[in-house]
Amino acid sequence: MPKFLKNKFLIIFIIFAIWMLFFDANSLLLHKDLNKEKEAKLDEIEHYKEEFKKDQKAIKELSSEEGLEKFAREAYYMKRENEDIYIIEYQDSLKTKENE
Repeated sequence: MPKFLKNKFLIIFIIFAIWMLFFDANSLLLHKDLNKEKEAKLDEIEHYKEEFKKDQKAIKELSSEEGLEKFAREAYYMKRENEDIYIIEYQDSLKTKENE
């Protein structure tokens, strides 16, 4: 048997290192998974911050009379009295089974 395998401190250290890296509650594999989850949550936070900015901009636009009228006309096809609305849809903008 090689001399370094007879050293009980080295054997204990190797067993301890293997235990800490793979089997312990704070193992390296667990930390890797937690770091992935952390990055995903940080990306999600950034996404929601961007959505929040978009919503704030939309609220600001809708707070004015002109913005509210524009939204009502575009989203709900509302119109003034004695006014006609024509909706023009192009072939490529129509929803079909192919481009859904």
